[in-house]
Amino acid sequence: MSIRTQVLGLVDVMMRVPPIIVIDEILKIGMGVPIQLGASKTYTVESEAIKSSHSDSSHSADTFATIKAFFGIGSEDSFSTSSPISHRNQAILEHSIENASKSAQTSGMLSNNFNNIMDELANDSLLANMLSITTVKFVVCLLGFLCATCIFMLWTRHLVMVYMFLTSLGLTFLSYWSNVSALELMARSPCILEDLLSLNTTRLLDSGGVIMSLAPHLIAQWVMGMLFAYIHLGPRFGLLQKSMPIIFTSPILLAMLPLPPSIVEKLPVVAGLTPIILTKITLMQSAMEASRTVYNGYQYAMNFVSNFGLSALIENEWQRLNVPNVLRVFWALRILKGGYTLITAESDVPLQLFPAMEKLLVDGCETLTAVLGMTGVISMICHYIGRTFQWYLLTYDNDEEKSLGTVSAVLFYILALQTGLTSLAPDKRFVRLCRNLCLLVTALLHFLHNIVSPILMSLSAARNPSRKRHVRALSVCAFLILMPLGLLYYLWTHHSPSTWLLAVTAFSVEVIVKVLVSLATYTLFLLDARRQFFWEKLDDYLYYVRAFGNSVEFCFGILLFINGAWILIFESAQNATGGAIRAIMMCIHAYFNIWCEARAGWSVFMKRRSAVHKISALPEATPAQLQAFDDVCAICYQEMYSAKITRCRHFFHGVCLRKWLYVQDRCPLCHEIMMYTDKAEENTREADIAAAQQAEQPIHLYPRDDANNAGGARHSPERAAEAAPENGAAGSSATSASSNVDDAAANSTNETAAETRPVAVNSGSHSSSSNSSYISASGQPPPPTATSAAAVATAAASNTTHIFRLSQEQQ
Repeated sequence: MSIRTQVLGLVDVMMRVPPIIVIDEILKIGMGVPIQLGASKTYTVESEAIKSSHSDSSHSADTFATIKAFFGIGSEDSFSTSSPISHRNQAILEHSIENASKSAQTSGMLSNNFNNIMDELANDSLLANMLSITTVKFVVCLLGFLCATCIFMLWTRHLVMVYMFLTSLGLTFLSYWSNVSALELMARSPCILEDLLSLNTTRLLDSGGVIMSLAPHLIAQWVMGMLFAYIHLGPRFGLLQKSMPIIFTSPILLAMLPLPPSIVEKLPVVAGLTPIILTKITLMQSAMEASRTVYNGYQYAMNFVSNFGLSALIENEWQRLNVPNVLRVFWALRILKGGYTLITAESDVPLQLFPAMEKLLVDGCETLTAVLGMTGVISMICHYIGRTFQWYLLTYDNDEEKSLGTVSAVLFYILALQTGLTSLAPDKRFVRLCRNLCLLVTALLHFLHNIVSPILMSLSAARNPSRKRHVRALSVCAFLILMPLGLLYYLWTHHSPSTWLLAVTAFSVEVIVKVLVSLATYTLFLLDARRQFFWEKLDDYLYYVRAFGNSVEFCFGILLFINGAWILIFESAQNATGGAIRAIMMCIHAYFNIWCEARAGWSVFMKRRSAVHKISALPEATPAQLQAFDDVCAICYQEMYSAKITRCRHFFHGVCLRKWLYVQDRCPLCHEIMMYTDKAEENTREADIAAAQQAEQPIHLYPRDDANNAGGARHSPERAAEAAPENGAAGSSATSASSNVDDAAANSTNETAAETRPVAVNSGSHSSSSNSSYISASGQPPPPTATSAAAVATAAASNTTHIFRLSQEQQ
């Protein structure tokens, strides 16, 4: 990317920051609506006295008076003995609301007292005026919010035009203010014209004289006139453009003449008429174009949604507006402003670092836009943390790292909305922010495990000789174990047990268990790579290890759901918005991370159980049969020291055949059904298969020893030596099995909820297992879930053990 492109991108980002600042200020004043009372009731001694002085028989009058006092429109003698209204309005209004609620509870909503209150409120002119002012403020804030949002979403070309218009309007008012200030300065000074005619150099060249004071105003007016002539969007007449600097400076120049004061006072207004008229003409001409631009934008959005979808539109606009960088710049400017205020504040106490940082962080999440800005900064930090670990692990293409910043940002913002971060008091807001960051750190550890886990699997499966990569991956795993342990030790020693601490503990223990499971799997693969013979129990050991990990994750998922339900019922009553968001997230968690995982896991578990039952029903090959067979397993191409014999008289490893049965019940070589549940159905299917095979079977010139062998590629032991040169029985069997395994791998994703099944690679020769290494066709372990996985979904882990060996010649 060229420097010019980077500079233009930075300018575009800076131009979109002011609308965000306007939106932030509007949200800071609550859209012009009076601030609602908090849930905590803090009464002073005077408010208690006021409460005790009101009797139950005067509910209507008391309520009416206290409401007027809250808005600052009560009489002076209403509460003569109380402190200023600004210090007591919360307690007063709470008291009036409590009286009104008691009246409604005792007498009902249709009682005379309640009706009297409503009549007095409706007939009071002062209160009506106050409500009208509040309504006007809300409408103005709403219009300002909408205008700022529209300006933020404009294309760069239209955004430049908006800023040119606003700049020209600002120059007009700035010129007027400068002219008024200069005329006031000249009114208090001797006549400049007399000094010029008399050549009074003493007063003219005096550093504190009127001439030296007027020089900056003259220069500023001349520069503003030239700038206005250059950027204004109104009609551009040649003579008017050249005379614009003179028009801006004309009030100061004419004020030097002996004119009446009444005329001199009106000179700034007369000078400002020309730019105001040009600005008004620009506004009138641009009104139709602005409406046309908004309509074209609406049409563009609708067409985009109809062609590509709403998500594509949001993603496209998100990239076009460069929202993350805009929010980061806005938040940085907000923090710099707060830091400058703290530094320049006059105080006898010296500025301390940690209290100042706490104050800046609290102000940095005061509004929703400020929280969005903080979210952008946290997203960038998490992104570079992922990049750092990726660089350390010597890997350069990982989808998990690419989504690390996005997922972290979404998680932090959802936590802020759930906990009502912006509506809390400053001290409580800082505590809640720290707790949310702790939860985010534990989630970040899960993301880092998702980065290092596939690297561990690839290193163990490929027998990578680079010890440096092994050491780096193992050191990251050690960090992922020690970091949550240290965090838990600190939190449990400094905080009392709570629902928040329980959630952090569950996430931390879960990431420790996941790392231990990855290390156990890594160790099993390394041990298998150093064995001289085929390890049939490897698949079972991997299944048990991953079953333990998935069971722990499933239990923690249920625990987190119960913990969230407790928070929703007992701790979210004062935050309706946060409670609603928490309820939605709990429903999503319960469906996807508990129900769907449990259902898919149970399905895979039943398939594994059925496969084990079917395998146990098949006969075991004797050593004599294996010696007579003298061939490799057609699924994994490894020598067979034990094997299962199918109904069609084919030999396979028991573990390989079990994995094949996860996909389908037919033989990998001849596609004959291996298990039947009904005798009649069995006879029918055998007849159909025999007829089809007989029709497709070519005429052979050699006798067959086994009429039930539909594969046709295997001969009896007596003819093995004679038939091998002619027919290549082992080669044809391997080729047929390879094609079948490829078909099974293509269908396995739809058949089971397991991981991606690897594809068998033919070694081409009978190589010993000591000169071979494991490779995985998938290249990585199963993708981890966002939260706790289901316990009964552990059967899916067994499908990742479809690993095959390559001879050293092929490597």
